[in-house]
Amino acid sequence: MIIDCHGHYTTAPAPLQAFRDAQIAHFENPGLPAAKPSDISDDAIRQSVEANQLKAMRARGADMTIFSPKAVGMGHHIGDEAMSLAWARVSNDLIHRVVMLFPEHFFGVCQLPQSPGAPIENSIDELERCVDELGFVGCNLNPDPSGGNWTGMPLTDRSWYPFFEKLVELDVPAMIHVSGSCNPNFHHTVFKDFPDLRLIIPHGGGAAPYHWGRYRGLADMLNQPPLRDHVMKNVFFDTCVYHQAGIDLLFKVIDIDNILFASEMFGAVKGVDSETGHNFDDTKRYVDALDLSEEDRRKVFEGNTRRVYPRLDAALKAKDK
Repeated sequence: MIIDCHGHYTTAPAPLQAFRDAQIAHFENPGLPAAKPSDISDDAIRQSVEANQLKAMRARGADMTIFSPKAVGMGHHIGDEAMSLAWARVSNDLIHRVVMLFPEHFFGVCQLPQSPGAPIENSIDELERCVDELGFVGCNLNPDPSGGNWTGMPLTDRSWYPFFEKLVELDVPAMIHVSGSCNPNFHHTVFKDFPDLRLIIPHGGGAAPYHWGRYRGLADMLNQPPLRDHVMKNVFFDTCVYHQAGIDLLFKVIDIDNILFASEMFGAVKGVDSETGHNFDDTKRYVDALDLSEEDRRKVFEGNTRRVYPRLDAALKAKDK
């Protein structure tokens, strides 16, 4: 059996979003009618799933999906705690109906009624309802219900412990999954306004190479130019990646013109790798191990850095270097 552990009901029938829109409108203007869940027929649910997730599962060879409400739609930063609770219950009940209609193909994972400033303990009742009454097998836990304002405590803070204890008691996992953002620091770039701006993302770009297919797909969906013709004119990654497999991935995914040699000597990782006998931050070894042409090797070790740092290039030229 092939189980997909991460699926969202992004194709839910339109009345679900209509309820959410009415919720938000009433919260912003209490003079408007209060939101009431709309009737959604079993046929509408079947059609929304059979023509989408189930069709793709069959075509791609998956047998089952662990299914949850649309993550970006959780919107914990919108409204207040009562509003989040009502929205979570409606969303989770709809997931339960999907599971009941397609019991061989779906298991439920719940949305939590998190809200900025609300204790995480307040989400336990909905978790228990979904697990004990609806048969759900887990939940999505938003590490920042403020939606990018980061007003809460990190997941390592003891304020989260009551919820973690309940997860252990119920023997269910939580998928750490953010929602939409209300913070203008996210989901935007400045390169349209500053086409000559250059930014270096250290440590191999963090998770960027790992998610390169996601970024390419998003650019395509948003009708943006290919990454190579768009952000890659402005963004560069360095080689402060402390194992060969990570360097291999970086060079496999990122264009050679966007990679700058670096080691961060001496930074956070100063020890010797017991698996290789060499220092973790001896990153030249990893680059040397790659099958690169001499031209590409010169780009990584020197040329790209001189191009990205033109004042450095000018200073070196003044020294005939």
